Formats: sequence, C-alpha cells, structure tokens
Amino acid sequence: MLYKIPIETSARHIHISQADFEKLFGPGAQLTVKKELSQPGQYLSGQHLTVKGPRGEFEKVSILGPFRKETQVEISLTDSRKLGIPGIIRQSGDTALTPGCTLISDRGSLEIPRGVIVAKRHIHMTPEQAIHMNVSDNDLVCVITKSYERAMIFADVVVRVHKNFRLAMHVDTDEANAFSGDSDPYGIIVKLFDDKSYDLLMWMDELENGIYR
Repeated sequence: MLYKIPIETSARHIHISQADFEKLFGPGAQLTVKKELSQPGQYLSGQHLTVKGPRGEFEKVSILGPFRKETQVEISLTDSRKLGIPGIIRQSGDTALTPGCTLISDRGSLEIPRGVIVAKRHIHMTPEQAIHMNVSDNDLVCVITKSYERAMIFADVVVRVHKNFRLAMHVDTDEANAFSGDSDPYGIIVKLFDDKSYDLLMWMDELENGIYR
C-alpha cells in the first residue's frame, strides 16, 4: 500500500529539561502552551531562548514541550556554520559526543556541554502503518517528494514507529528549501528490489563495484 506522507518543516528549536528550564526562568517556572503540534502531546511553548555559539547567535529560538530528560538544541547545517558549532547529524536523543552551546534568557544564561544536533530526517508512523508500508522501527528508507518542479529523493530517512505517532516526515529548513514549492508537500517511500526499502548509499557502493540489480 502506498501512503502519501505529509512533509513538515522543523525549524530550529529547543527541547529542555525541567532543571535547566528553572535555571533559566526561575525556580518553579513551567512551560506554557502556545500551540499544539502535529505529534500528539507535543506543543510549541510561549517561551524562547537565545542560542549562542563561538561565532554567532540566534535570538528567540522556540522551546517545545513537554520537558525532556535532557536538553537538546536542534539546528540546520546552515545554522551550525553561523553559530560556529560542528554540524553533527543525529537522531533525537542521541547526544553523546555532540557539541554544546550557551542558552540565554532574560534572567541569565546556561552553558550546556552537549546536545546541539542536526536532526536526522525521519518519518513518524503507527505500527499499523509500518506493517502496510513493509518497514520497521529504525529502518532507513528512501522517500521521493512531490513538489513543483523540484521533486527529489531523500535517502537515509529513519522510520520511527510508535502507537501514538501521527504520520509525518520531518525535515529541517535546509532540506525543505531544497525541494518545497507546494503548500502541502508530501512524499512516498521508494521501494527497490523485490518491494523492499533500500539504503541508497549501499546501492551506490554496489554500482561503483559493478553490481547491478
């Protein structure tokens, strides 16, 4: 079964722990809900922070709720160059050996030793949808996009499966600017070789070595 997967652009944002939030906004401070996001239980808060690196900074970066166990800042590769921070591509929550930054509020600042990542593009889906699309959690798939005169194939898209997820593919602003021309862009998982998802980079390696499927 083919699913049209809505593609959503994830601009730079911050996930924050309650302890770090209270350091920046005061003891007992709580996130306020400004807007519900597409994934159930996730929301845009009414609070912002400045993210500062060795070479530059971004003001009024949104904080998403609810609180996380560990603070994490998600940026694009273009953002990383402006900040002067290495652009490390990771899945959300995988912050080992990633760079840190300075977070600044009206009340003070906080140095985080790690947690700045460029989020690996990914698809949220339910277990039932994963069965229909013949994929599993943490699979890497290719997605072809539908977009006016700028259609393209994204490789290395991580499948993330959970019963509470809503079907959507998330890309950062760099990736969205590369293809998006429609108001409601979507993609479809590309099946190669016996109707299975396939690692495009592996396919390239095979072609370079004279292996043709």
